[in-house]
Amino acid sequence: MNDYNSNKKTGKALIPRLRFPEFQNSGEWEVKRIGEFLTESKIPSYANDPRKRITVRLNYGGVEKREYRGTEAVDASNYFIRKKGQFIYGKQNFHKGAFGIIPDDLDGFESSQDLPAFDFAKFINPLFFINTLLRNEFYKTFETFTIGTGSKRLHPSELFKIKIPIPSLPEQQKIASCLSSIDEVIAGERQRLELLKAYKKGLLQNLFPREGETVPKLRFPEFKDSGEWEVTALSELGYLINGLTYSPEDVREKGLLVLRSSNIQDGLIDLKDCVYVRENIKGVNLIKPRDILVCVRNGSKDLIGKNAMIPEGIPLATHGAFMTIFRANNPEFVFQLFQTDYYDKQVRADLGATINSINGKNFIKYKFPVPENPKEQQKIADCLSSLDDVIQAQQQKIELLEQHKKGLLQGLFPNLKQLDNERCNYDI
Repeated sequence: MNDYNSNKKTGKALIPRLRFPEFQNSGEWEVKRIGEFLTESKIPSYANDPRKRITVRLNYGGVEKREYRGTEAVDASNYFIRKKGQFIYGKQNFHKGAFGIIPDDLDGFESSQDLPAFDFAKFINPLFFINTLLRNEFYKTFETFTIGTGSKRLHPSELFKIKIPIPSLPEQQKIASCLSSIDEVIAGERQRLELLKAYKKGLLQNLFPREGETVPKLRFPEFKDSGEWEVTALSELGYLINGLTYSPEDVREKGLLVLRSSNIQDGLIDLKDCVYVRENIKGVNLIKPRDILVCVRNGSKDLIGKNAMIPEGIPLATHGAFMTIFRANNPEFVFQLFQTDYYDKQVRADLGATINSINGKNFIKYKFPVPENPKEQQKIADCLSSLDDVIQAQQQKIELLEQHKKGLLQGLFPNLKQLDNERCNYDI
């Protein structure tokens, strides 16, 4: 694969920067509207079986829909049979990455008209097409073609109008094969990550006593005769620090970092999405390394209770009013307590049916089984923290592979700025 820099004078040639040697003299890519190679499939569903339904997950494509309400009848005219290898997408979330290929094991499953499926023409490679859509430049185009005043949707008639550049089928297949090999590596690393997470979950269940018991199933040899664990309120393990309330007038481009729920990703502090306020703002409580940041209020119940430990070297920072800091006597051990089923169960019970927040007075009363010996607490924390380090390294490895693929997507496809993908009322 070599750099390919033809037509430097005009810069308009639809030729990728990176091209496989055997295609360097193959000329420009063609521009085709999606409607020229996709045909919507509408095979009526007569079985109307809610146990064989397809949904579309963001960045995964077609997957089995496992959640359904009993077997109640629905209007069969809204459901259609889908076939393996078809392209499927979600009308409402297409621009967020809700599209993909229907896998072999879902052949014959159903989806509603909100999840349309399409057959490919013979001159287009499905995986090449999917990777074309994964390019960042296309996401603004998708949003342009969505219609509606409230919940915007991308209808097939609009999807068909979008233009993409395509090379010959052999070159498509070469590009698809290259990117698929990277996808296989990424999938393997993701599987390893899930196994590591499952292993840690098992350790948590065994290193802490089960509900109603006073000693764990697994105990380090030096502590086998240390007696039973005691149920302890969180207030005995540390204290809460309230977050900062600030107004839009306090926000600055740089200054005091304010940590919010978006700064907790996969149990770690993530500083990709940051907000800053003026440093002389009143009512601020500065955070310290090894503090535990907890989301206690959010529009999404799923985010309530998520937490992360503040790492060393973080910039001068505080936390927002929808967050709290738990400053613990033994933070590494308490952080692991916050990863247990004990913690999750108490958070869910605290939320109730309608409340999307944890009350601080209730939070500090949460109870956990705790070994009396601080050395045993630290031993458990060290064991689980070392596994956290392995999990974090695995996450970083996946991120680097994904960045590598993004770089290839930029190089293996032509510059899309030349395409006039503006929404208008033209025919295919």
